[in-house]
Amino acid sequence: MSATDIATSVDVDLDLIYEQTKAIAEELINTAAMKPGQILVVGCSSSEIAAHAIGCYSSSEVGQAVFTALSHVTKKHGLYLAAQCCEHLNRALIVEEECAAKYGLEMVNVKPQLKAGGSFSTAAWNGFEHPCAVEFIKAHAGIDIGDTLIGMHLRHVAVPVRTTIKSIGSAHVVCARTRLKYIGGERAAYQK
Repeated sequence: MSATDIATSVDVDLDLIYEQTKAIAEELINTAAMKPGQILVVGCSSSEIAAHAIGCYSSSEVGQAVFTALSHVTKKHGLYLAAQCCEHLNRALIVEEECAAKYGLEMVNVKPQLKAGGSFSTAAWNGFEHPCAVEFIKAHAGIDIGDTLIGMHLRHVAVPVRTTIKSIGSAHVVCARTRLKYIGGERAAYQK
């Protein structure tokens, strides 16, 4: 297998991937107490889900299964989904234009594809009503599927969330919520 191979049919259970993704997203959203209008950033390696090295075995079916699950969950909770592209697109993000407008995000001109952006961000581009790409975002919570390094797109301060399910397929999953910074020192009073 070379780094440019693309899987169009993979030996994974797509229904299981959907269910694992959905369960992890629901648990994170509830634990993080996310509110409607907030942003959930997700990075996803379909290669890692299918037990291959990141970037070496992109699968449109796996990317679609993950996107479909996340789309259902984020719509249910009234959240914006930000789909992180791979490093070939500098980890840019695919969001709805409404999200970009609400948060004042500068749009950039790129459209993800399997070999540049990845299967998940391509599924997001095709699945959103009015997709656009942005370079930077500060999300309220995030899911990293397959060690895709989403930390650069989280607000300060990121706090790990240990979900019941630790992987999707063969991909390691790390989740985070964010909290307000504590400032002011020992004499300050805090809300929580």
